[in-house]
Amino acid sequence: MTSLRELLDATRDRVTEVGVHVAAEMIASGAVPLDVREAEELVAGTIAGSTTITRGQLELSIETAVPDKETPLVVLCGGGTRSLLAADSLATLGYHNVVSMTGGFNAWKDAGLPWGDGEALDTEQRARYQRHLSLPEVGEAGQQTLLASKVLLLGAGGLGSPAALYLAAAGVGTLGIVDMDVVDASNLQRQVIHSLDRVGQKKVDSAAETIRRLNPDVQVHAHAVRLDAGNVLELIEGYDVIIDGADNFPARYLLNDASVKLGIPVVHGSIFRFEGQVSVFDPQRGPTYRDMLPTPPAAEFAPSCAEAGVLGALPGIVGSLQAIEAIKLLLGLGDPLIGRLLVFDALDMAFSEYALNSDPENPVTFDRRDLVEVSDLDELCSPNLVAGLTDPPVTSH
Repeated sequence: MTSLRELLDATRDRVTEVGVHVAAEMIASGAVPLDVREAEELVAGTIAGSTTITRGQLELSIETAVPDKETPLVVLCGGGTRSLLAADSLATLGYHNVVSMTGGFNAWKDAGLPWGDGEALDTEQRARYQRHLSLPEVGEAGQQTLLASKVLLLGAGGLGSPAALYLAAAGVGTLGIVDMDVVDASNLQRQVIHSLDRVGQKKVDSAAETIRRLNPDVQVHAHAVRLDAGNVLELIEGYDVIIDGADNFPARYLLNDASVKLGIPVVHGSIFRFEGQVSVFDPQRGPTYRDMLPTPPAAEFAPSCAEAGVLGALPGIVGSLQAIEAIKLLLGLGDPLIGRLLVFDALDMAFSEYALNSDPENPVTFDRRDLVEVSDLDELCSPNLVAGLTDPPVTSH
């Protein structure tokens, strides 16, 4: 039977080991530090730029985390043993530009080389977000990013309800909610964040109560106010992403102009009867709402959900898609719906996609943000576009 010492000696014949100072030079020249310690060990600190995959997940996750097998890797653990075995496994998987750092992170710290304070999730958080932690694209660092992120939801109705629930469940650390409406019995067919015992309660307070029960990690800032030119910039400033769940054109144009001025991406969603639409309007990277719809349609051609009706489950799908797009933006994952309009037809159970282009005649752009004037556009909307309220924006589907 082979002893551990014999196994390690045989592994050293196949793996290149380097000291911490050589490792530091390699990292400075572009090599990626691959930290295979357990999550609870990371609280002791990490090397800047590290990719963290636990030794037990390495073979399952490395090809997603580091798809280019020519990437130079400096593998490290706590003391240098696990990194040796990990480097050997990586070579078997086709990673040939790999070294193991002798002495591990402990030797790195003892040598006085630069490192950062680690931020480990606590036991409850680790259990709550375990499925995220298993995704190399998210992992510990991504979950920390979500916990430090801020998303503002415009509306706590049909779209805001599922979006808020999934963002809260995902651990987005701060959620702002803007809605001046109160819970009505007719909302409960689709606005799943509310309940029958909250009829008559402010929607923002009802939503905040549900979110806090779902995830105590999330801070909720409730704004039971009418969105207007006087407060929109103050309300959205400081947020990383905005979820547009409004149901009227004045709110959307107001939000567009404010988001362009501040450079904040908006995840747009809209629903009508059996159809939903989703897009991402990032003023710094692509077209905006005014590029898609330069001028609003006449009020008689834009009935509200109260007038035209909406299938109750439809906003659940659209709002969930908005939550996914927001998380992708926060984590820098995948290909967001920038310059693309995704249309969902529930009756045909079909998705269609349309390209959106920037309008060269559109004067409201990020490059001209200093010239953008944010003003109220209530005259664009007849009262019947504001379902159940006497004051225009903001309301929710």
